[in-house]
Amino acid sequence: MAEEFIDENIYTLTDEDGNEEEFVLLGSAEIEEKIYLALVPASQAESEDAEYVILRQDKDEDGEDILVTIDDDDEFDRVADLFEDELFGEVDYDGEDKK
Repeated sequence: MAEEFIDENIYTLTDEDGNEEEFVLLGSAEIEEKIYLALVPASQAESEDAEYVILRQDKDEDGEDILVTIDDDDEFDRVADLFEDELFGEVDYDGEDKK
C-alpha cells in the first residue's frame, strides 16, 4: 500500500488496485522497534461509528517508507489492544470492558 503525505495528519493511500483514499491519522505507536499507525478514512473522520485501520510502517525494495497490513494475528491483536487502550480507554479488542 503506497502513501502520499499531504500533511502530518492526512495520508493518501493507494490499494493494490490503484484506488486512492484519504485517511486521517488517529495515533501512532512504536512497539518492539516497529512503527504502527491507526488511521480512519477521511470520509468517516467525524463519525462516532468510524472504523479505523491499523498499518505497520515498513520499507519497500528501494528503501522507501511504506504502510502495510498486519498479517500476523497475534501481532495485530497486541497492537489493536494498545490502540484501543490509548485512543478509547479501557476496552479490550473483542469489545469487552476491562475490569
